[in-house]
Amino acid sequence: MNETTKKKTNEQGDSQQDAPQQDDAVIGIALKWSLVVILILAVLGGGMAYWFSSHREEVVLKETENVLPQVREQTPLAIPVLPFRDITTEAGIAWRHVNGAAGAKLLPETMGGGCAFFDYDNDGDQDLLLVNSNHWPDQTPKNSVSADAASAACALYANMGDGRFEDVSQEAGMDVSLYGMGVAVGDYDNDGYVDVFLSALGANRLLHNNKGKFEDVTQQAGVAGADSSWSTGCGWFDCDQDGDLDLFVCQYLAWSPEFDQGQDFRLTGGGRAYGRPQAFPGAFPTLYRNDGAAGFVDISQQAGIQVANRDTQAPLGKSLGLAFTDFDRDGRLDVLVTNDTVQNFLFHNEGGGRFRETALAAGVAYDSQGRARGAMGVDIAHFRNGPEIGVAIGNFSNEMTALYVADDQSMLFTDQAISSGLGPVTRLELTFGLRFFDADLDGRLDLIAANGHLEDEINKVQPSQHYQQPPQLLWNCGPENDTEFTPVPAGPHNQDLTRPLVGRGVICADIDADGDLDLLITAIGQKPRLLRNDQQTGHHWLRLKLVGRADNRDAIGAEVEVRAGEHTWRRLVSPTRGYLSQSELPLTFGLGKLDAIDAINITWPNGQVQKLEGLPVDRMHAIEQAERS
Repeated sequence: MNETTKKKTNEQGDSQQDAPQQDDAVIGIALKWSLVVILILAVLGGGMAYWFSSHREEVVLKETENVLPQVREQTPLAIPVLPFRDITTEAGIAWRHVNGAAGAKLLPETMGGGCAFFDYDNDGDQDLLLVNSNHWPDQTPKNSVSADAASAACALYANMGDGRFEDVSQEAGMDVSLYGMGVAVGDYDNDGYVDVFLSALGANRLLHNNKGKFEDVTQQAGVAGADSSWSTGCGWFDCDQDGDLDLFVCQYLAWSPEFDQGQDFRLTGGGRAYGRPQAFPGAFPTLYRNDGAAGFVDISQQAGIQVANRDTQAPLGKSLGLAFTDFDRDGRLDVLVTNDTVQNFLFHNEGGGRFRETALAAGVAYDSQGRARGAMGVDIAHFRNGPEIGVAIGNFSNEMTALYVADDQSMLFTDQAISSGLGPVTRLELTFGLRFFDADLDGRLDLIAANGHLEDEINKVQPSQHYQQPPQLLWNCGPENDTEFTPVPAGPHNQDLTRPLVGRGVICADIDADGDLDLLITAIGQKPRLLRNDQQTGHHWLRLKLVGRADNRDAIGAEVEVRAGEHTWRRLVSPTRGYLSQSELPLTFGLGKLDAIDAINITWPNGQVQKLEGLPVDRMHAIEQAERS
């Protein structure tokens, strides 16, 4: 190594020795300045804290007085005594429903039970028609007292005027044998006598009333339907406003005994059970236009009532209940159809025999949770005596009765079953027929429900359920009460009403001309129950029988408004109500303590308005349509 190299090496070593000393000096200076900065910030922070604390406003806590919510004083409800007495036997009614049940458990056995109150002989009182089903071919009858009979038949009982009835089935030509379901009554040819349509499993029947004698005109009229069809709810109404009555027929399922028996329906841990509607395809309803002497024409497709599943294009409906009303008060009757386990239908009448299905938009397609229910019977009424209209629908067990309510003309419904008190008290029951009627004539419409299960052994697997169930009379307490509908409690005065049965159809009529409404309830495989209303409230009433002119003599679709003081009652003339059944045409208005009315306004089906004054109360009045001025 030369000298130059050694010198460079020594200089580098000295530099490396001096570097740590220089770094320590820099660090020391930085630390001193950091402490100075921290001290300055601390002084500033403390000064600011002192300044803010010395200038802070004192917060004064004020105690707010605790105001308790006001509790509305409730007047205890005084439910009236409403005695209904079973007079079936003493009235002379011995008929019994036959459903053919012999162990195979075929679904149609669970469904029938239609009935009707109507004046077939024009003598002014309400006669009774009972629709029968039948025995199955090659099966031994199980539940019929006439087990040796080859068939079962419908029955017509003439009202003798005092609450007693006489069986006139054979002489009147009403001893018809079919696997019947429902009935529709209406004077379709405007000859002054009410005709009868019978829906059935298989071919339907149309019976023309020739002055009290019924003649089968099904084939020439063209309303039999297919031999494989299962028709249920049915009713007459003027769909196209041409003055005569057209016919709407609900169809339930695409069913056959082979398809039913080919499925292994069973109760939990038990034997064969009745099938669920979800296991069967649906069916389109049918609308027949009345073309007079030319008969009836099926206009279902062009009328817009054939609703299909959007995905499969198969028929969506599984229809049972049927009711008509003019929801939006445009002068045309709309159609509400209840469907079992699929959405309900509301067909808005667009005019000219055309309809648009609007149930989803209107809020009546499903329950409040968007679920379809096992919907059966239906009735529609202004049950609050105001602008609101209500739709009551009976549903399956553990599904409360629906009460859809809308302002008049709006067609926007909400289900008020819970808020009205109707829902909770009807949740357990399996409700088929139901009907608004004023049981005590206090001016508010009450609700009667016919209940009964499908399975005779249901209690073994569901302890809360029974095959035979008590009917329910739900008294309308008024909207000012927390519970608008409350069950009339069972007691000695109404034990005939509350005695369990396998209820299906329920209808009302004043069978003994005393002003209040009596009831009839049909039952699967049993005698019906005729219940006379023996209320003694002393309330006043008014009954009106409307008679149209040349067209639509039954005045089906007419609306009557009765005014008395601050009270207004509104009713629609339409016998198609409940489940597979028809109630009387005359309208009953309970007036409570009011002993006079101010005015009556009648809007006839053709739009003509007729005003009446000075009609005395506590009697029946026949009102004929006035000639146009």
